[in-house]
Amino acid sequence: DEVNADHIFILPNNKNIILAANQAQSLTKDKDIIVIPTKTVPQGITAVISFMPEADVDTNMEAMQEAIKNVKTGQVTYAVRDTHIDDKEIHEGDIMGIGDAGILSVGQSVEDTAKDMLAQLVDEDSELISLYYGQDVLPEDAEKFAQTLEDTYPDFYIYVHLGGQPIYYFVLSVE
Repeated sequence: DEVNADHIFILPNNKNIILAANQAQSLTKDKDIIVIPTKTVPQGITAVISFMPEADVDTNMEAMQEAIKNVKTGQVTYAVRDTHIDDKEIHEGDIMGIGDAGILSVGQSVEDTAKDMLAQLVDEDSELISLYYGQDVLPEDAEKFAQTLEDTYPDFYIYVHLGGQPIYYFVLSVE
């Protein structure tokens, strides 16, 4: 109600928040609420980049929804306990590469696990990898890893950004 706009785009950036965003949409009467069902932060970033200030609401909604379809997200973190998920044996302290559909890779090295995960996200239509490094990753280590990605994927655009996120060493976007 306090937002000074007639049309408000909500980007949940989390699959568990989409339902709440849709509820906010149904409860708001004086504003036009548009929920773009982003499930990850990289999808949200792509949606925002696709926004065209000069375009109408419907054009923007379609462009943003179409853009997020091209985003595959991978997140690299550590296991907090022993478990067995997606046919993978995981031990406390293991590094996990988590994709949109579940755990893609498990290992001992952040970089090796991230590379293994990325190999599963990249396909013949991919051309861009965005790397958001977390608060526990040094900038020089992120740049070194980005160089490894450039060597592995020489025809790709590789972008490195400080994400500053806790818990996740890397959040990667493949488009």
